[in-house]
Amino acid sequence: MNRNNVRAVWPAAILFFALHLLHGQDITGNWQGTLNTDKEKLRVILQVEKGEGASLKGTLYSIDQTPDGMPVTAFSLSDGTTKFSVDPFHISYEGKLASDGNTIAGIVTQGKPTPLTFERATKATAWQIDSSPHKVQLTTVEGNIKLEVLDWGGTGRPLVLLTGLGNAAHVYDKFALKLTPNYHVYGITRRGFGASSAPTPTPTNYKADRLGDDVLAVIDALHLDRPILVGHSIAGEELSSIGTRHPEKVAALIYLDAGYPHALYDKVHGALLIDAIEVREQINQLFAGKPPADEKQLIDDLLVNLQLLQKGLQQQQQDMQAVPPPPPPAHPSAPPPAVVAIREGVQRYDTIKGVPILAIFAVPHDLGGFMKDKPQLRAAMEAIDERTTSNQASAFETQVPNAKVIRIPHANHYLFRSNEEDVLREMNAFIATLPKAQE
Repeated sequence: MNRNNVRAVWPAAILFFALHLLHGQDITGNWQGTLNTDKEKLRVILQVEKGEGASLKGTLYSIDQTPDGMPVTAFSLSDGTTKFSVDPFHISYEGKLASDGNTIAGIVTQGKPTPLTFERATKATAWQIDSSPHKVQLTTVEGNIKLEVLDWGGTGRPLVLLTGLGNAAHVYDKFALKLTPNYHVYGITRRGFGASSAPTPTPTNYKADRLGDDVLAVIDALHLDRPILVGHSIAGEELSSIGTRHPEKVAALIYLDAGYPHALYDKVHGALLIDAIEVREQINQLFAGKPPADEKQLIDDLLVNLQLLQKGLQQQQQDMQAVPPPPPPAHPSAPPPAVVAIREGVQRYDTIKGVPILAIFAVPHDLGGFMKDKPQLRAAMEAIDERTTSNQASAFETQVPNAKVIRIPHANHYLFRSNEEDVLREMNAFIATLPKAQE
């Protein structure tokens, strides 16, 4: 996961310390606390219950982001002090249970240390996990595959929100309510996540065009007339898939820090992952056991892609020299299979025509407290981030002439949270220029 969106999911780490606290204390039940981040306050609910034998298990809810529970990994306990790490996100925690058993206080470290205190919830003080005023339904998109669709209501033309990688549509619970005065707002949870179906995690089942087809199936099932699609992060590939193949199905596409190589292939600078996938597929065709239909053309294309891949690898090598990769985690864990399948299923979109486009980029990204204790490495990382993001913004301006490109400096990757007013202003101004929807 991109380091810029780690902030939005790192509260899952908090769950670790509660799983095996003091054997003599009963910590089953609900705990709740508020995390004070650089940009916002996040309310977290921790549900702890008994597991097998003397073990405990639990579920964490970051209720200001999603009502979906988050998983846990490992921990250690010694003399009442609990230490844990969330290795995929480089998060560690150390906390202590109070003698009265009603609070757990500690420090979460992810870039910089942040105090965190949990209090035992009662019926009178307990927070509601999902308080957003939306309707929820499961919509069939393919065979027995159903997607979670949220409907926040509202007045005006239809607007559909698509999420970043790993998020459920509930990530928009707050933002959607700022849109309902002007639009009828829906949200879709991608297959493999949240309450949506999770088909076998193969690249075919999670290919970009397949995910785009899911969105089209929801549009048809809800009888939406040319909605505006708004996508964050990885959802850029679904926007580009639909805009490339079925621009007549939508009124406009809005990319919220979503215009990266999975959404638009930069013809000038290439894209390492996409180039690598294309080279692999062409080599497989070359040695498939039977001659391809046009072997000469295949070899010519392969040579071009090999040059692009070499260029990308050389740039990656330079970046790694400037910013060494972090040490391997003590307890490595693989990303969710659906995440791997989506990364393997990326496709190459060179341009998008026939539909109005607004692309908002965070340039450069706000890295929060990440590496503040290592100013030279942080500066190098910021320079790489600004270069790559600026390149993508420029690619949209060059390759997608119908796109309006907006750059918001020092916004978080979740810019609809960190810069909500800016995003709403740009979205409303852009939508106001669109032809009026048919009544």
